[in-house]
Amino acid sequence: MGKQANLYAFTGVDTLAPALRAYVLSCQEAGIQRHGVFKVGVSGGSLPKTLAQALLAPSSSDSDTVKWDKWEIFFADERAVPLDHADSNYALLKAELLDKLPAGTAQPTVHTIDESQLGDTQELADAYEQVLVRSFASRDSVKLPIFDLLLLGCGPDGHTCSLFPGHELLRETTAWVAPIEDSPKPPPKRITLTLPVVTHAVRVAFVATGGGKKDIMKEIFELDKGLPCALVNEGTGERCSWFVDNAAVEGVSYPKRPFSL
Repeated sequence: MGKQANLYAFTGVDTLAPALRAYVLSCQEAGIQRHGVFKVGVSGGSLPKTLAQALLAPSSSDSDTVKWDKWEIFFADERAVPLDHADSNYALLKAELLDKLPAGTAQPTVHTIDESQLGDTQELADAYEQVLVRSFASRDSVKLPIFDLLLLGCGPDGHTCSLFPGHELLRETTAWVAPIEDSPKPPPKRITLTLPVVTHAVRVAFVATGGGKKDIMKEIFELDKGLPCALVNEGTGERCSWFVDNAAVEGVSYPKRPFSL
């Protein structure tokens, strides 16, 4: 059996955030060394708020610096809504993080969906896939894009991105970005990175906090139900790290590890 996902548990978000920052910055440095930029995919939910707590903290040294001008931010999934809509993952990231960057900060490159394609989710997905193709080299030369880091959340049903339990999208093997029109969680129309793209990332980090997550965490880590989060764990092994608080893993017997880079 290969090496398994890392489960890092913290007393609360106040201790989780600095560890998440250290992890993200190590991924940032590796990405910049690899290709001069840091290509990161983010999802929505409660993640942007925790991410902001981690990344907006003051820098303690030269090595503890977020190099925003090197960041290329993509969305692991997005809702088929205008960019200023309350359901937009971009709008959430903008409000929680991007708008709070200190004045004078060099801005990251942010790849949003094309609002002109909102009427057709397949066109919306195809257009976003072309954004990836342009950034990650031509489709002919790259079978799958390789993100330096994907920052993901975990839904109460075990979904991640807009990959839902038992959904046919979990079997998609060729598309990089796929549409979904029947999301069990509103809004129903979305686009999402596909499972092969997620598991192809150099690193994947999940953030899950709160006692409301403990039942699904038990299912993900201890029961073989094929939940999307568990499929990511299986597909990435030790390249996957979970940043959780103790409340989210209460009663979970899967071994927790002390955080270290």
